[in-house]
Amino acid sequence: MTSRVIVAVGEVLWDMLPAGKQLGGAPANFAHHARSLGADARLISRVGDDPLGAEILERFRSLDLPTDAVQVDAGAPTGTVDVWLGPDGQPRYAIREGVAWDRIEASATALALAARADAVCFGSLAQRAEPSRRAIRAIVEAAPKRALRVLDVNLRPPFVDRDVIAGSLELADVLKLNDHELPELAAMFGLPTGPLPAIEGLADRFGLSLVALTRGAGGSLLWAGGEWSDHPGRPAEVVDTIGAGDAFTAALVTGRLAGRPLEAINRHANAVAAFVCSQPGGTPALPEALRSPAAG
Repeated sequence: MTSRVIVAVGEVLWDMLPAGKQLGGAPANFAHHARSLGADARLISRVGDDPLGAEILERFRSLDLPTDAVQVDAGAPTGTVDVWLGPDGQPRYAIREGVAWDRIEASATALALAARADAVCFGSLAQRAEPSRRAIRAIVEAAPKRALRVLDVNLRPPFVDRDVIAGSLELADVLKLNDHELPELAAMFGLPTGPLPAIEGLADRFGLSLVALTRGAGGSLLWAGGEWSDHPGRPAEVVDTIGAGDAFTAALVTGRLAGRPLEAINRHANAVAAFVCSQPGGTPALPEALRSPAAG
């Protein structure tokens, strides 16, 4: 059976952690985990023509993640983010501006890749600058009508723009967000504040076919066409939570493309996310047992 083509578009960067740097950026994390789960996953992004950019490309090669759609910018540095962990184990971020991923282009390579995608995943953070915003919209719009268009909202103040989020929701048919982001979106669009009515309100207003709400240690809530799946979460010895949501999204999308039942998708996605929480950084290698959709 031919692997599904899954395209992620957006930021790739280095998370500068107290213990050292880790490869990061939600789309990059997502692409890595989607590939681990058997998809032909690719990342469209941009790095600087500098040692940090070269190291990202080398890391991708070591992860067996293709680099043909990762652009190299001679005029802007590779992205970096200062990351520290709060007392709750949740990451805090200081995101450098004016970096290469702010200048992603809708290149011929990027558009051709999107045109054969079964799913394209994009976020809101990478749209903070106009060049990348235009490019990301063009790339998502180039995907076939049958493809899943997955918005992984990533609200990182001060890079939160209502118009960008509304436009992204109008492009998407799948939404993934967490329990901090849902109340913000509900307030932003004048929707009810409870999780269930807020999710239904977003789905109805923007014509979404699937909404996934992650709740940290509290598991996740999925909605699809009036059907609900509520998973209480998997226990984990948390090292850090970086990349756990991206791994969850990868399992969600691969499961949805495979036509698996909502409960099975939710169970597997929680198992994958719990494992990532137990490892440092956002791109640990998934154990073979978790690469099967029957895991969890």
